[in-house]
Amino acid sequence: MATIKIQQVKSTINCPKVQKLTMAALGLKKMNAVVEHEATPAILGMVNKVKHLVKVVE
Repeated sequence: MATIKIQQVKSTINCPKVQKLTMAALGLKKMNAVVEHEATPAILGMVNKVKHLVKVVE
């Protein structure tokens, strides 16, 4: 599978708890943090849920 890099571009302050937990599950804790994951349907669904907080770098 291909890998994708996910960068946090917005803060999770004032976000619903579900979105905060999704960001934590992706491994994003701080602003401008970058994590690399396999492009599985589960990961892509999580990225889609918080697409306004992250940027995908391929």
